[in-house]
Amino acid sequence: MKRRPLIAGNWKMHLDSVKARQLAQDLIPAAAARAGNCDVMIAPSPTLLPVVSEAIKDSVIILGAQNVCWATQGAFTGETSPAMLLELGCRMAIIGHSERRHIFAEDDRLINKRLSGALEHGLIPILCLGETLEARQQDQTFKVLEGQLRSALINISIKNPAKLIIAYEPVWAIGTGQTATTEQAQEVHVFLRQLIGDIFDKTIASGIRILYGGSVKPETMAALMSQEDIDGVLVGGAALDAESFSKIINYS
Repeated sequence: MKRRPLIAGNWKMHLDSVKARQLAQDLIPAAAARAGNCDVMIAPSPTLLPVVSEAIKDSVIILGAQNVCWATQGAFTGETSPAMLLELGCRMAIIGHSERRHIFAEDDRLINKRLSGALEHGLIPILCLGETLEARQQDQTFKVLEGQLRSALINISIKNPAKLIIAYEPVWAIGTGQTATTEQAQEVHVFLRQLIGDIFDKTIASGIRILYGGSVKPETMAALMSQEDIDGVLVGGAALDAESFSKIINYS
């Protein structure tokens, strides 16, 4: 099954409203140029969602959120419901990012709840998985990833592979300047696709997009995207620069 590439930018806690609007507008030409064969998503900070939503409303760029609550409403201080995100124009939501796991101690149970809530309300989750440097050095990569994936998908049913996206983000490569080799990334993506086949079925596994995230740069894109099981990227720092992110979008 041919999978449509997704280039996703996670802006994290950066930019003000003026810079966010300008960056979003600057990315529109690159996204339009690739509209026939590639999806582009940007995920600003929550307070910037209205500004960015307005800036890209007539473009092909997809608006995403950096996190999502499982509940529709209620006493959940600091959280944002799926309905609120949908109202702002969000179609995707990042869930389980390594910074949420390690800085804010979000565990597999909470990530499962967020994933379930997103799916229930029609948001497409980008489920992030990844091992630490210590786990990789101890040859525990596959064990860690299997635990994260199986835990996140407890009681989750997927009938349409387009409704779920997986992002492999080796923790040791995020914000460090280090990048997994194309062979390392492909090896993990193959493992994850096989595991998805075990959890669901081979049809779902062959259709689900699996992204790579970890210090992605314009110069690493062509090699990453040449791999059969790498269906796009989740970009951090380089997504904050219009020129760099446009080059990533326009990889050859």
